Amino acid sequence: MYQAETLKSLSVVFFFILLSCDTNHIKPTILIENVIIVDGQGNKPSKGSIRIKDDKIVAVGQIVASKSDSIINGRGWHVSPGFIDSHSHHDSGRAPTYEAALSQGITTIIIGQDGFSRFPIGTYLDTIQTHPEPINIASYTGHNTIRLKVMDDYKREANGTEIDSMKLLLKQEMEGGAIGLSTGLEYDPGIYSSTEEVIELSKELQAYGGRYISHMRSEDVGLEAAIEEIIKIGKEADVPVQISHFKLGRKGLWGKAQEFINRLNEARKEGVEITADVYPYEYWSSTMTVLFPKRDFDNIESARFALSELTTPEGMIISSFNADTTYEGKTLAEIADERNQDPAQTYLDLIAMSIETPGESIIAKSMTKEDIYTLLSWEHANLCSDGSPTGHPRGWGSFPRYFSEAKDIPIEERIIKMTSQAAQNIGIGNIGEIKPGYFADLVLFNPETLKDKATFNESSQPAEGIIQVWVSGKKVYDQGRLTGIKSGRVIRRG
Repeated sequence: MYQAETLKSLSVVFFFILLSCDTNHIKPTILIENVIIVDGQGNKPSKGSIRIKDDKIVAVGQIVASKSDSIINGRGWHVSPGFIDSHSHHDSGRAPTYEAALSQGITTIIIGQDGFSRFPIGTYLDTIQTHPEPINIASYTGHNTIRLKVMDDYKREANGTEIDSMKLLLKQEMEGGAIGLSTGLEYDPGIYSSTEEVIELSKELQAYGGRYISHMRSEDVGLEAAIEEIIKIGKEADVPVQISHFKLGRKGLWGKAQEFINRLNEARKEGVEITADVYPYEYWSSTMTVLFPKRDFDNIESARFALSELTTPEGMIISSFNADTTYEGKTLAEIADERNQDPAQTYLDLIAMSIETPGESIIAKSMTKEDIYTLLSWEHANLCSDGSPTGHPRGWGSFPRYFSEAKDIPIEERIIKMTSQAAQNIGIGNIGEIKPGYFADLVLFNPETLKDKATFNESSQPAEGIIQVWVSGKKVYDQGRLTGIKSGRVIRRG
């Protein structure tokens, strides 16, 4: 009897000890103090603190610490909203860690780009919700993906029955949580679709508040017509439209960025809610075949045009090539020299080899820095990476690169391009700004040292200057390493 009473008393004491420990060490709020806040709203940077409760920001400004706060000393560094990548391929690979994105301050990625997406999207998003990642993820539904589900013979325009079948799949995907429809009209099978097909599908987005984003039908030879097409889609489908990785990829267009912006502003005055995203590199990354809109892969004149007007043999780097991996990392000019060939003929030969043994990608120079930054200066443009964990250095460096290269632009305006402008263009609420009620996705950084380190030879080099990254109020990246915490959210339309 005595032993039982003693054990009971000890249990009560032990319970209160545990309760006391919980009270002292597991505090309900976090206070990030001694930081310079760049709020994503365009206000001048100001010294202050940020209080977080659970996954939300609850207070911003001059805050007196309380006993309920776990204190984080920001040491006078800058803090901004987490960067939002409106065009991302960071989910690629067998087991992505998202280090490439998080190490440059990205806390939200938008995938399902260029007309290709996971299918069915609802199942994919449910899996992520059950097994979270350290980053927030939203996805478009890919036009190419649903087109391939419906059409075996896709090298033609779809008929009415096929369009109706695609509409049903698109509805299913929107109900599964997709944020809209993406197209890749420069790729198979989307290149064979008519404008009317895309308009009819885009009309289905209205009921869900969905948006349309497009790797347009051309970014070089037919850029003018491609812009008119996306404007027409926005007008006739009556949905917001976004140009993916906006660029002037033809020598004859260089220096005309402002003219294209003027056309987009005219479209906005006509009622078309058109926006764009841009990445800060003169080099793009895609397939060898993308510069052949007629798919005439045996036409030497088409190859010569591509290598004179759209890029150069010296400016084309073979990043992956399953048919002969010894070519990887070399320029087309270097391979042509090895083969003692005209570069145009080498180009055609490599395409033929890649058709026989699939699996290739290239990085090619087609843009100018002046045009890139003119496009980014448009008030309705936001920054993106179009990046993945391997290949092009944009996958590790886009956001720090823009930040460090655009130092003539006030820091608060640069941060808008990286945060709230992207959220607005995508149509996602409660992210991209530091204000009460918004999600606590934050980046602590040193503005004096923030810059990209990735190069074409070493594309997987983390940026400098990113100190800590929080997603949903949890620290997911700290001093150059992932913490292992997976607090990312699934973002669904509606």
